[in-house]
Amino acid sequence: MKRQGYLKGALIISVGGFVSKLLGAVYRIPLIAILGGTGMGIYQMVYPLYCILLTVSASGIPTGIARLISSGNADGAERRAFILYGIIGLCGTLIMYALSGVLSAAQGEPAVALCCKILSPSVLFVALISVVRGYFQGKGNMYPTAFTEIAEQAIKVAFGILLASLYRGEVTRSVAAAVFAVTISEASSAAFAMLMYFSGRRKVKPLYNVPTVGFKGVLAYTLPLTASAIALPLSQLIESIVVVRILRGITADATALYGIFSGCAITLVNLPVSVTYGLAAASVPKISPLAQQGRLKNAKKMCGTALLCTLFISLPCAVGLYVLAPLATRLIFSSLSSGEAELLVRLVRIMAVNAVTLSLVQTSSACITSLGRPLVGTLSQWVSSSVRVLLSAALVALTPLGVSGAALSANCAYLVALAVNICYIIVVKQTGRTDNVNNLDRIGSKGRAINTFGKTSA
Repeated sequence: MKRQGYLKGALIISVGGFVSKLLGAVYRIPLIAILGGTGMGIYQMVYPLYCILLTVSASGIPTGIARLISSGNADGAERRAFILYGIIGLCGTLIMYALSGVLSAAQGEPAVALCCKILSPSVLFVALISVVRGYFQGKGNMYPTAFTEIAEQAIKVAFGILLASLYRGEVTRSVAAAVFAVTISEASSAAFAMLMYFSGRRKVKPLYNVPTVGFKGVLAYTLPLTASAIALPLSQLIESIVVVRILRGITADATALYGIFSGCAITLVNLPVSVTYGLAAASVPKISPLAQQGRLKNAKKMCGTALLCTLFISLPCAVGLYVLAPLATRLIFSSLSSGEAELLVRLVRIMAVNAVTLSLVQTSSACITSLGRPLVGTLSQWVSSSVRVLLSAALVALTPLGVSGAALSANCAYLVALAVNICYIIVVKQTGRTDNVNNLDRIGSKGRAINTFGKTSA
């Protein structure tokens, strides 16, 4: 398929991400009606461990593989990634199954153990999906990413409502059924992704001999991204333990309160953030070749364009979230009690600013990776996540804010990450020639370069 331009590629992924998130948000309407506040709390308490393992086995893959492939400096990157992250994904599945009881005991919720076991196979499936997404993004084709995102969400919604309804009134079984729908959706999406990969892969003779990338080459790009991405779910896992335990000393509705914060408020805030994800994903195959060729000024200019586009899209979304929070609560979470709905509106309005900051963090992190400096993004994520956990614990425990303290801490954390990322993009300088340039020089020193027609030229 023909390579897409930056804005077209960004639009494709943004539409896919938005539709996916919109389906997820709409899904919450019947889900919270079936599960109730407590059931939604249990549902959300399963996800921090899942997200950590998912991050290790999948999160660094799309951007890392996309950068390797788009740079033209790595042949077979996706094949090595399939083997490497297939093994890592399988290990993640086994680890999640084994730690289900430990997490359940730590959170003080017995139902979490069963849900973790049911959800565990998804870790492997998502790893495979991520490799396919990274491969096509590196080729400048954003359709597979958009398609798999929509497919997995649509399947989850259909099966989630059906299965959870079968056990309505039995909280543990109903939540477990909803979680099982996630596993079904990821398995189906993985099958679609692999079918697209094998049917869409084409062999094109390169302009020059492209070195075959090994496992170390894949890890060199994906591990820093994994280390960066793991910071957020790890902080959410710690937050789910610490905040819920502190809230239990204050109120008997601790699980339900956490469910409203994590399962409802964050869902609404992440909806506009998903729109700007396409800008982050599409920037990688555009910025990476410029950085690889040593054209840092042009690469930074492209980073600025991506960030400005993100700001122009996310700012109206933040205003809309603040103004329309009561309407969104009535439409999407109509089954909440008046007190719970009032709390949700307050949380969404507190976190509305995150529609801007989180979107910019997302795009700026992708830009830093494209510039070949992923460790900087890793540092900013870990610093901000530490701020989030410490501030959440302090505000919930030491102030009358309650769960609203967790929302304020999230605001502060994303501001810290954004400040670090933006400062680095502004001050970064070229440190040396890139691998791709060196490869061309080495080929040129032998007086031979292979052209697209298989001939050689002096």
